Amino acid sequence: METLVETQTWKKVKKLRTDNGLEFCSGDFNEFCTNQGIARHKTIPRNPQQNGVVERMNKTLLERARCMLSNAGLWHQHDLWTEAVSTACYLVNHSPHSALDFKVLEEIWSGNPVDYSNLRIFRCPAYAHINNGKLAPRAIECIFLGYASKSKGYRLWCSESKSQKLILSRDVIFNEDALLSSGK
Repeated sequence: METLVETQTWKKVKKLRTDNGLEFCSGDFNEFCTNQGIARHKTIPRNPQQNGVVERMNKTLLERARCMLSNAGLWHQHDLWTEAVSTACYLVNHSPHSALDFKVLEEIWSGNPVDYSNLRIFRCPAYAHINNGKLAPRAIECIFLGYASKSKGYRLWCSESKSQKLILSRDVIFNEDALLSSGK
């Protein structure tokens, strides 16, 4: 991740602030930071206010995910929380921020203007194109959950009885009107 940040921003990672969580206290991680010349700053245990920016963002992401799941009638689907938080993060990164003079994080990071044409309503019906042979259906009914992180596509939940699974697809038709007119 350090190399990605430095390559994309042309800036060196100098200091890393973390809590004392076990994922940040391993010998391998400490050695990596030392070898890269990254100074460590660890917060005091059970004092999240010392890392306030991160803690507030965690709260923001969870609140938005909770709202999206509740509005979609999926709050009880614990396996979809990750998808909702990921989508909330995507939306935060593509929204103007007052702390940045209403600039968009994605624009600052990439240097390119943000394209909002791919935004969709969470849980709207979606039909992903498939090719299972000449006589098989050409689309599979899914619901929209979010945006693929490493490719230009969408994350969809296919709930067909025989194959409940998450799929990634770029070739999708969305029916947001059905969601808007049904009230859910």
